Amino acid sequence: MRVLVVEDEVYLAEALQAGLRLEAIAADIVGDGDAALERLAVYDYDVVVLDRDIPGTHGDDVCRAIVAAGAGPRVLMLTAAEDLDDKVEGFELGADDYLTKPFELRELIVRLRSLARRPARGTPPVLEAAGIRLDPFRREVYREGRFVHLTRKQFSVLEVLMAAGGGVISAEELLERAWDENADPFTSAIRITISTLRKRLGAPDPIETVSGVGYRLGRGA
Repeated sequence: MRVLVVEDEVYLAEALQAGLRLEAIAADIVGDGDAALERLAVYDYDVVVLDRDIPGTHGDDVCRAIVAAGAGPRVLMLTAAEDLDDKVEGFELGADDYLTKPFELRELIVRLRSLARRPARGTPPVLEAAGIRLDPFRREVYREGRFVHLTRKQFSVLEVLMAAGGGVISAEELLERAWDENADPFTSAIRITISTLRKRLGAPDPIETVSGVGYRLGRGA
C-alpha cells in the first residue's frame, strides 16, 4: 500500500510516516495542498491522508480534485474539529473516511487497511493468482491452502505483483509502490526481497523475471 500524507504539522507528518513504514505502508509526506496536487499528478496512491486545514490549496479543494479525477485514491480526512456538521461536510465532498485529531496510530492503520481493501480500479479486495491468496486487510497469504509467513516488505512486494494481474512491474515501480520516494534507486533491496519472497512461496516459483524489464506473477508452473 502507498499513502500520501498531506499534513502541515511537520512533527506529526514525520511521526505518521515513520509509524506507517513500520507497518509496511509506504508513505510520502507533503505540507500543503499545492504540493499534494503535484504529487497526485505524478504518482499513484492507494489512500490520501488529508488534513483539511492546510496551506495553499485548501484540503476541501484537494478532496474535490481527487474525486473529480475518477478512479483515484481513497481519501481519509483529518481535522481538529469535532463538530458533526464538519464531518458531514467532509463526506459530502467525497471523503471516504474521517478521523479527528488527536488519534491513535493504530486506529489510522486499521482505517487505511479498511479503505485499501475496498474495490478500486477493478482490483478485488482479496487477490488470487498462481495458487496464492493474499488478503490485504488481514495481512495473510496462503499458497495452495498453506499459510505463508512473510515479512512486511515481502508482503508489500507480493501485493504489488498480484495487483498487476499478470502485468510486468519494473524495479522502479516496485520501489515507488512498496518502498517510498526516499528509496535509493540503486539499492539491491528489490533483488534481495524478490529472492527471499520466492523461497517463502516455495516451488514451483510463481515469480517470473522478465529480462531488462522487471517482474511478474506467472502461473507458478
